[in-house]
Amino acid sequence: MKTFLALCGLCLLLPLAQAQQLKLRILETTDLHMHLLGWDYYQDKPAEDFGLDRTATLIQAARAEAKNTLLFDNGDLLQGSPLGDYMAKVKPPQAGQVHPAYKVMNALRYDAANIGNHEFNYGLPFLRRALPGAAFPYVNANIVVDDGTQPAEAAKNVFTPYVILDRRLTDEAGDVHPLKVGVIGFVPPQVMLWDRQHLQGRVRALDIPATARRLVPRMKAEGADVVIVIAHSGFERGETVFFAENTVARLAEVPGVNAVLFGHSHGEFPGRFFGNHPKVNLAAGTINGVPATMPGFWGSHLGVIDLVLRKDGAGWTAVDGRAELRPIYDRAARKAAVAPDPLVAELIRAEHEGTLAYVRAEVARSTLPIQSYFAQVADDPSVQVVSHAQLAYARKALAGTPHAALPLLSAAAPFKTGGRGGANYYTDIPAGPI
Repeated sequence: MKTFLALCGLCLLLPLAQAQQLKLRILETTDLHMHLLGWDYYQDKPAEDFGLDRTATLIQAARAEAKNTLLFDNGDLLQGSPLGDYMAKVKPPQAGQVHPAYKVMNALRYDAANIGNHEFNYGLPFLRRALPGAAFPYVNANIVVDDGTQPAEAAKNVFTPYVILDRRLTDEAGDVHPLKVGVIGFVPPQVMLWDRQHLQGRVRALDIPATARRLVPRMKAEGADVVIVIAHSGFERGETVFFAENTVARLAEVPGVNAVLFGHSHGEFPGRFFGNHPKVNLAAGTINGVPATMPGFWGSHLGVIDLVLRKDGAGWTAVDGRAELRPIYDRAARKAAVAPDPLVAELIRAEHEGTLAYVRAEVARSTLPIQSYFAQVADDPSVQVVSHAQLAYARKALAGTPHAALPLLSAAAPFKTGGRGGANYYTDIPAGPI
């Protein structure tokens, strides 16, 4: 009889326990660089190891496994492939037209996104024309208007610094609860150097951790149950200087932060490369106890964070969290791990075909092959042609000036030479039409 009563009591308490707990899955993409499709525009052939069309398949699968999901992008989206250049310089979207990146992301139902440093490469006017096509909010907290305001922290933000998303989540018992999710974004302050021709005199950058320490308490005061930091910033080792480029370890130490989505350095976290970093638990995918993901680049991985929330008065508190990466490509087997979602190709068919026509058009002829396989160790035609082009441009620019007669030197660095880009990341152009 006592056993029966105990079981009855347990059955009565189980729904109550389930109602006191919510599970939230957070998904991240980063550094897509306009690789919306698995297509190598340089070699003009399909590719299996990158492309948002395959990441989209992982997104759908991850959503099917969880009752409550949110999807975010961490920037460096609009630049980085011939498709990006085509849309920025050859056929930019006109008023009312949606950039192809946002055609895809709107269809995938992104909840919010952060601005990366490469978003500024085409200038502020292009960025301001493109962003309204996103059917989800963009955040950035550390770029402010350069209007002379002192201190700089008092200046007006150029973009929305953070948002608090009102969502309704379902608990394990099937009941629905409101949840306020705060989302804040950051970009490296070094963007002021990298794109100074576009930004100098127009905007200023603030330190990332200092801005987070100032604004996260404000987000909590405004009712955020959960705070997600989307930082287009890498993971530094050791102490961090003021205005540092890579600040993720410091962000994970800011009180009130429940998840960190990062990127910028094209790495993979959780991943063995970060095993010796302080305060990292690779098994749980946490930094200083905060779950975090950095899902590679070009859609190579999907970041997945699972948070457990517990009822705390009128709101909710994160009490546990784990993170993992899911790849689109099986490196051991050297084959795709998932098939592409055909919807992506359908949505941007016109832009893809326009880019193919653009890159297939002949612009010159070469009498010798142009390759970069040994550019790191020897004189190389892929570097030389860039150096000669720089000299030709500089001579034209200096013509008719007092400096026209000065000797010119040109420095060029090898670019596509394997490394983190993988075994296919080389320049290999045969002799003949380019």
